[in-house]
Amino acid sequence: MSTVAPTQSPSQTSTQWWRNAVIYQIYPRSFADGNGDGIGDLPGITHRLEHVAALGVDAVWLSPFYVSPQHDAGYDVADFRDVDPVFGNLDDADALIARAHELGLKVIVDMVPNHVSSEHVWFKEAKAAPEDSPARHRFIYRDGRGENGSEPPNNWTSVFGGPAWTRETRPDGTLGQWYLHLFDSTQPDLNWSHPDVQNDFDDILRFWLDRGVNGFRVDVAHGLIKEEGLPDHFPKEGGGSMGGEEFHATPYFGQEGVHEVWRRWRTILDSYGPDRILVAEAWVYPLTRMANWVRPDEMHQAFNFPYLETPWNADRQRTMITESLAAFGGVGAPSTWVLSNHDVVRHASRLALTAENPQGHGIGPNSPGLPIADLGLKRARAATLMMLALPGSAYIYQGEELGLPEHVYIPDDARQDPTWFRTNKERYGRDGCRVPLPWEAAAPAYGFNDTGASWLPQPDGWAGLARDVQSADPTSTLALYKAAIRTRREHSLGDGSLEWLDLGEGVLAFDNGDVRVIANVSGAPVRIDGQVLVASGPVSDVVEPDTTVWLAR
Repeated sequence: MSTVAPTQSPSQTSTQWWRNAVIYQIYPRSFADGNGDGIGDLPGITHRLEHVAALGVDAVWLSPFYVSPQHDAGYDVADFRDVDPVFGNLDDADALIARAHELGLKVIVDMVPNHVSSEHVWFKEAKAAPEDSPARHRFIYRDGRGENGSEPPNNWTSVFGGPAWTRETRPDGTLGQWYLHLFDSTQPDLNWSHPDVQNDFDDILRFWLDRGVNGFRVDVAHGLIKEEGLPDHFPKEGGGSMGGEEFHATPYFGQEGVHEVWRRWRTILDSYGPDRILVAEAWVYPLTRMANWVRPDEMHQAFNFPYLETPWNADRQRTMITESLAAFGGVGAPSTWVLSNHDVVRHASRLALTAENPQGHGIGPNSPGLPIADLGLKRARAATLMMLALPGSAYIYQGEELGLPEHVYIPDDARQDPTWFRTNKERYGRDGCRVPLPWEAAAPAYGFNDTGASWLPQPDGWAGLARDVQSADPTSTLALYKAAIRTRREHSLGDGSLEWLDLGEGVLAFDNGDVRVIANVSGAPVRIDGQVLVASGPVSDVVEPDTTVWLAR
């Protein structure tokens, strides 16, 4: 047996709610549509928020709803201090925050500091300004290489595919400088050494904190700072799209200077009280390095992406969980577990793939090793039940509580992810995990709205997964999530410690307080004796493979 000690005492968690919280991610475009135009909005979210509270979660995280031309589903922000009309207005945002707080839910909103939209007023000023002018210094403009500057300033590639540089045309029709965009060409990177950038984001944070939000999920939190001189980079062959394959800093991800930004932001949040938090989207390896983002004077949480990417293998899972608890505990932070979000293949499909799944590429009709639906759902339920038994915090992505799979068969002409277009339709991108939710089996668009419109097409077979159908079924995935979250809270599993048990090859087993967890990943059936608290599938006196059970000790 081996024990991993808790990183905090119960007295800490009474004020630091984020240490053991279960947080529900809402992707506004796809959650609920209040006006019937086919795109989800803030009034739709507010209308359906009781269902989120009924899950028993502690908080919601909202993906971007700011003013945006929507070239990257809102991650191309033109105005951080207002709501895009497609989602509503500031009054709608205030109403949503107030309703969430009435229901006992904290509210985390997305913040996107690495880049802005090409429609942002600053970038419009920069494009109109002379080269080497103050307006351009807020961004990363450079002269090109080669004859007449015809080649990009370096060899960097976009996360979405293609070059990370776009050359501008001057008003007189001649070719000018190049600007950096690590994502789409409509998302120019900001220059974070510029005081205007630093000061403006200070004010943006305060704008939303003053409106009552409880924190920020920070997009590309391993980005922002670029290496001096912008040297060429040669990434690992076949690596992930967000830099997660690197065990060291790249010239554009994981630079040490980024930590000064988070210390500055932490000071601002601390001035509003202990319940305001920063959550890092930091695709960095190894875990000991990722933990640098959650040191006591920086962020509060960092998504555990190495855990998300760990295969459904008992040895690999045990190693990753042990390393996670040690790495984050080493800096006094909780591990923040996650299995799905808006950027990855849903784990109800990912865990039953038989081919590689490079991060950000997505899957579609012609992908190798397409998922086995029944096996994927069985493994997803087992993996979720294991995750929710672990000490620390956990994130749930909308729809996973319904067991939603990745929508693989989206027609080519309906796809919208920039990755699809920037790779000449070689990578499917992330549309498959962003399809609007099914609320009511017999309603138009499955209850997403009352008109039947849907910005991405919903699968024909989702009626059986609709929330109203699952609410009436005690064996449904929805019922499993509710039972697991309730039992997790009753037994204080988020505040606990983990003691590993050896129950044979292919089996993960551990004690957390007064609960024994057995996750039979691929081993022989495991005989059990005791009261079953929650189970991911049918159990009698044994736990079959691809099944997790919680027992009272």
